[in-house]
Amino acid sequence: MDRLYKIYCYWRIHGYRAVLNIVFRKLSNNRSGHAPLAQDAIAENGRSENVAGKLEARFQSLSALRTYTLPDFDMRRINIVTDSIGAGSLFGGVGTALIFASLLANELNVGLRIITRTERGLAKNFENLLKLYKIELKNEVQFLFAAFYDSKYEMDVGRNDIFLTTSWWTTAATLLSVPSDKIIYILQEDERMFYPYGDDRYKCENILNNSDIRFVINTKLLYDHFVQEGFDNIERNGDWFEPAFPSYIYYPRIDSNKVKKKFFFYARPNNPRNLFYLGLQVIERVVQLNIIDLREWDIYLVGKDIPIVTFDGGYSPVRKENLNWSDYAELLGSIDLGLSLMYTPHPSYPPLDLAASGAVVVTNRHKGKSDLSEYSKNILCSDLNLMSLVDSIKNGVSVVEDKSTCDNNFKNNGLSSDWNISLGKLILKFAEEK
Repeated sequence: MDRLYKIYCYWRIHGYRAVLNIVFRKLSNNRSGHAPLAQDAIAENGRSENVAGKLEARFQSLSALRTYTLPDFDMRRINIVTDSIGAGSLFGGVGTALIFASLLANELNVGLRIITRTERGLAKNFENLLKLYKIELKNEVQFLFAAFYDSKYEMDVGRNDIFLTTSWWTTAATLLSVPSDKIIYILQEDERMFYPYGDDRYKCENILNNSDIRFVINTKLLYDHFVQEGFDNIERNGDWFEPAFPSYIYYPRIDSNKVKKKFFFYARPNNPRNLFYLGLQVIERVVQLNIIDLREWDIYLVGKDIPIVTFDGGYSPVRKENLNWSDYAELLGSIDLGLSLMYTPHPSYPPLDLAASGAVVVTNRHKGKSDLSEYSKNILCSDLNLMSLVDSIKNGVSVVEDKSTCDNNFKNNGLSSDWNISLGKLILKFAEEK
């Protein structure tokens, strides 16, 4: 129990990624027959470690890609560096990055290499994504597992290779091995906000301030946020795009057997920016006030790592975890009203997913994110406090019950429905430059 408590305390201070670093390193050491490294961050009392070891243990996920140069390799190739392409990782940002990489590879008529850092990439998951979005690659795709805890793998790099990175930490690792002018950072959130003020945030901000790499920003809203925050390098070297929601994936499903309306809550307790516990409070209050009448509504908690919870009167919601993209889209098309919170400037995907699928959704305002009606008038923005959110859900119920207004809002959505249009100009720009 004492060791478990130490691990818990370490997690509270340093975050889950630091704990994962330790777990991965120990697994690697055990497989190779070595004793645990001396720089174990959860060390026994009295164990000595030097500064280099301490830094390696704490920031192992930033370790450089292990590369060697192919001097005579002149073919161009798109490389995307991400943590995972597991079925549960392909929602939102990772899926968007893979779509961007695929369309850019097609435009350049070159091969694609998917480099993963935390788990081996399964071709089937990528194939399912392409099939869902009706994308056919013109050339081959390769998969490389470049685990940050593995000191044995190596990857070839040619002088014309282009690297797309998907987070500040994959960017940091790539910058140690690849010329900065070959890197395009697909930035889909103000990643500083993942952390309290400390070393992680400091390192993240250093990457965001890099003047030598290109940035591709998910939504103009987020791009404007960075410009307003003083990131002149992003203003100079950044471009933005709006995500797309193809109508053959996102659309209202008609269920003649549907008895109750469905209420959706985006539930990710281990992602603090999604305000899981505030969301529970809001749902509890709207149930208590009979705004969500459980005789007429079923509540769905959708996300991952969702604890068992009951609401007022002992009601147990339906829990949906780790859905694949097809099942997620099917569920979205059956939802009437949603609540999705994001304590950052990006609108996040679930409110847009829901609006694209015909639902009404309540989300919160943030600095610079006060109104999302340009995407859809079925997205209701609320001040970030309990009673404002409750009132917004009450308004949301009224819109759901006013079917003509709800349907009209849906028909007049401002959401793009075609990735080729959303990314077309940007991809052509990079194709001409690279």
